[in-house]
Amino acid sequence: AGQDPDPVTGAVSVPISLATTFAQDSPGVKKGETAPHSFNLGYEYSRTGNPTRGAFEQCIAACENATHAVAFASGMAATSAMIHLLETGDHVISIDDVYGGTQRYFRRVCKPSMNIDFSFVDLTNPALLEPAITDKTKMVWLETPTNPTLKISDIQAIADICRARNLILVVDNTFATPYNQLPLDLGAHVALHSCTKYIGGHSDVVMGVVCTSDDEIYTKLRFVQNGMGAVPSPFDCYMALRGLKTLHIRMAAAASNAQQLAEWLEAHSAVERVIYPGLESHPQYEIGQRQCSGSGAMITFYVRGELDAARRFLETVRVFTLAESLGAVESLVESPAIMTHASVPAEQRAVLGISDNLIRLSVGIESIVDLVNDLEAALVASQDTSVAPPAAPTDA
Repeated sequence: AGQDPDPVTGAVSVPISLATTFAQDSPGVKKGETAPHSFNLGYEYSRTGNPTRGAFEQCIAACENATHAVAFASGMAATSAMIHLLETGDHVISIDDVYGGTQRYFRRVCKPSMNIDFSFVDLTNPALLEPAITDKTKMVWLETPTNPTLKISDIQAIADICRARNLILVVDNTFATPYNQLPLDLGAHVALHSCTKYIGGHSDVVMGVVCTSDDEIYTKLRFVQNGMGAVPSPFDCYMALRGLKTLHIRMAAAASNAQQLAEWLEAHSAVERVIYPGLESHPQYEIGQRQCSGSGAMITFYVRGELDAARRFLETVRVFTLAESLGAVESLVESPAIMTHASVPAEQRAVLGISDNLIRLSVGIESIVDLVNDLEAALVASQDTSVAPPAAPTDA
C-alpha cells in the first residue's frame, strides 16, 4: 500500500538512486517535473529531492493517512526540524515522560541556544494542558504510548484543545506505528517517527520522518529539510521502504508475543508490576483500546529488588539482546535508568517511575516458548543474591 511500481522502468522494487546531481535541459529547466516522486518539482540536487526518498515519503504518508511526509536522517533530526518551525521566545508543552533524547534536546540544546521554553506536563490528564498554556505557547509535543513507562494520552481530547487554541499538536507515533494508531485521524497536525524502530524493523537503518496533511507545515518542513540538509541516504530510504512492506506482519507477530509475555510476567513472583497497554491493569487501558487497533510490542516491568537484581536479570538473558533501541524483529531488553534515559535528571526519573529496577522489553517475533524460557531463567537469576555484583572499576 502506498508504493506503485517505478514509473520509468516498472520495477516492483523502487530503484536506489545514488546520484547527487541531475542534468538539466536548459539553465533552470529541470527534468522529472512530471515524476510522482519529485512532487512535480523535478530533480536538481539530491539534498533537495531524490527519487528513492520521494518514494518512501509517499509510502509512509499513505500509511499515516497523511497528504505529505518529509524524511530526515534520524528521528532526532525530524524532531529538530519541527522545533525549527518555532521562533525565539516560543513555548512548547511536552508530555513529561518523553524519550530521553527528546527531553535532552529540549532542555540542553533548544532552551539555552534558541531560548525556547519547555514545560513537561502529565498529558494523560487532558485537563492539565489548559493551565499550562501561555501566550507564548505554540506547540504541544505528545508521545503515546510514552517511552519508557507506556503512558497513553487521549489524542482527540488534546487535539480539540490545541485546535481551539491554535497550537500545533505533534504526536510521536514511534511506539504505536500507523499499524496501531493514526494520530492525524484523531486531530493531530503531525505524526512523527523514528524510522530506526518499527518502520525499518531490522536494526539496520537510522532515519526519521514527519507526516502531515497541513500544507503550511509541509511547506515549512520542506524548506527546513533542504536548508539544514539532515536528509537520509537513498539506501536508507530503500531499506525503510522495504521495512514498511512487512510492518503489519511484524507488528501482529510481535504484539501477539508481547500480550502473552505481559500476562505471564504479571503472574510471576519475581515481578513487582507490569505495564503493557493490552493489560486491563494499565492505567489508561480504556483510552488505548478506544484509539488504537492494537497494544503494540513494548513492555515495561519492575523486577523485584534493586539495581543489583536488575543487573543480574540483564546479564542473564540470552534470547533477548541487551541493547538500546527497539522495534526490531529481534527482542531487545534494556535498563532505562542506566541506558536510554540516563540523561533525564535523577529527581525527574524518580517522579516518572524510571527506577533502577525498571526493565524495558522490545518484544520481537521469535518463538514465544524461547522468549518465556529466557525471561524465566533471567528472573530466577535476578533473585539469586548469592551472585556478587561486579566489582567497581579501579585505576590501572
